[in-house]
Amino acid sequence: MSDLKRGTVEMTAAMLISGTIGWFVLMSGQPVMAVVFWRCAFGALGLLVICGALGLFQRKFLTWRSLLVAILGGVAIVSNWLLLFASYSHASISIATTVYNTQPFMLLGLGALFLGERITLDKLFWLMLAFVGMAAIAMGKSAAGDGSYFLGILLALGAAFFYALAALAAKWLKGTPPHLIALIQVVTGMLMLAPFTDFSALPQGAAPWSMLATLGIVHTGIMYVLLYGAIQKLPTHLTGALSFIYPIAAIVVDRIAFGHALQTIQIAGAVVILLAAAGMNLGWSPRILLRRAAAGWSGAAGSQGAPIADSGKES
Repeated sequence: MSDLKRGTVEMTAAMLISGTIGWFVLMSGQPVMAVVFWRCAFGALGLLVICGALGLFQRKFLTWRSLLVAILGGVAIVSNWLLLFASYSHASISIATTVYNTQPFMLLGLGALFLGERITLDKLFWLMLAFVGMAAIAMGKSAAGDGSYFLGILLALGAAFFYALAALAAKWLKGTPPHLIALIQVVTGMLMLAPFTDFSALPQGAAPWSMLATLGIVHTGIMYVLLYGAIQKLPTHLTGALSFIYPIAAIVVDRIAFGHALQTIQIAGAVVILLAAAGMNLGWSPRILLRRAAAGWSGAAGSQGAPIADSGKES
């Protein structure tokens, strides 16, 4: 199997795994704080084995500066998990995951603020389009009908912001093995949340423990290996395109597992947000897309009005 095919399989598997996170979180029946703590704990065990197998515990891979940045990134990624998992019960997995995919725009703003990156007119267009999608989703209603829908949207937006902070930290960690970064982040999460975790009320029975262990080992350890393996093998545009399997998978899981069907305006908002994120990630030019769409429309209209005899030209 070629690197391209192997990378495609790995990226697809990683995104499908990500799409089931919400189901495992809700089915564990545990408070969000406990879910994130045990995800970090089980994830640390898995990543410890992976890093050891890859021989990453060497001084050359980590400086004091990179350790500090990785820890700060860990604070951000754990905050991201806390907010995202909390949003599921308010706005549904589908809506929370879609809103969470505004993270490229959060990173755009942070990159401009801290890295001096330029915000082009094309990027500004996709940003405005994403806000249109957000407005459409905000006009919808909660599938649960509990009146906390808008809170769920705000939590998902907060999660996207902290993910962007973690991504910004990762940009400053070039040269540091990503599996080692992930290990530092989950260990940081354990230390952060241990004082707030009620160890006297541990999950009862095999079912919740299996859910938490899966979140840590599969959705953290194995998923990181697949994701970073894919990133190393695939061109950037293909990585960005395959990343949209994640929200689509989450919407399907939410529909099948919990029966949450999106309203028409929510579907429209979700499509607009994902389109804007795709344009942002893949570097699409709105002007070229509009030009091609106009050319295609005029071509289709012309072919409909053309005589049948005119189509007999040799190719």
